[in-house]
Amino acid sequence: MEKTYRIDSINEYNADNNHKTLHPLVSVIDFSKANLRNWGNVDTIRFEYGLYCIYLKDVKCGDMKYGRHYYDYQAGTLVFFSANQYSEIENPKVSYQPMGFGLIFHADFLIGTSLGKTIQQYKFFNYQSNEALHLSDDERKLIMDCFAKIDFELKQPIDKHSKKLISSNIELFLDYCQRFYDRQFITRENVNKGILERFEDLLNSYFSSEKPQTIGLPSVAYFADELHLSANYFGDLIKKETGQSAKDYILNRTIEEAKNLIYENDKTVNEIAYGLGFKYPQHFTRLFKQKVGYTPNEFRGLN
Repeated sequence: MEKTYRIDSINEYNADNNHKTLHPLVSVIDFSKANLRNWGNVDTIRFEYGLYCIYLKDVKCGDMKYGRHYYDYQAGTLVFFSANQYSEIENPKVSYQPMGFGLIFHADFLIGTSLGKTIQQYKFFNYQSNEALHLSDDERKLIMDCFAKIDFELKQPIDKHSKKLISSNIELFLDYCQRFYDRQFITRENVNKGILERFEDLLNSYFSSEKPQTIGLPSVAYFADELHLSANYFGDLIKKETGQSAKDYILNRTIEEAKNLIYENDKTVNEIAYGLGFKYPQHFTRLFKQKVGYTPNEFRGLN
């Protein structure tokens, strides 16, 4: 049996976690204050998010999944959710005491703030849970300090400064998270290089198969799915490792494949375009000239 738990209201979520609502659109939660959880005789709890929810997890509370992937639990791990996302906990029948902290805020709170204009830049809200942010001890202390500052502002009487100070502290917190993710890409360099090598192998296999004709041009989403990564995390990883966006990397690799095909055989430009997955040969010709400086036929004449 599956139970669905919607997270749409700050007030209701605070009540469920034994917290007083200090602001109708923002909350910092210490889950150790929540009551002992027992979901009863259900096999899966499905959490559906209508708010921005950021959790600093300090305890395993079942087998948590986001999409097809299991959450990578470690002490001091941050995981991010935004509206219209969901997660699941399997086998939640054992009672447990929630531990950790949460920063929860409604999209309406961001209206009229600088964060409201930049929130989409924090792409880790669209990472999968197995791509969570693992914090060092010092980083965890800094994150807890950010939570404390936000909580301090929430406890003050609301005045004309409240919204700016709270949103600025949330933005500062997210900027630190972005920095820590950049650090994580570096410290997991060996893992990342392995992913890059697998990506290269997948690209080679793609062009040597019938997939360009059946699927079309290779896409970021296709390779992210093959590598069991979210498109956003995959794109950020490729950018960190190569200096190019994943889309540009794939396009440049497609052009290199096109150069070889133009040079090595007598196929027409149209045949090469269709063989690479282009729907329209003129799009291929335009892209090739943009990238190489010559049309495919002009390039062929140079060799």
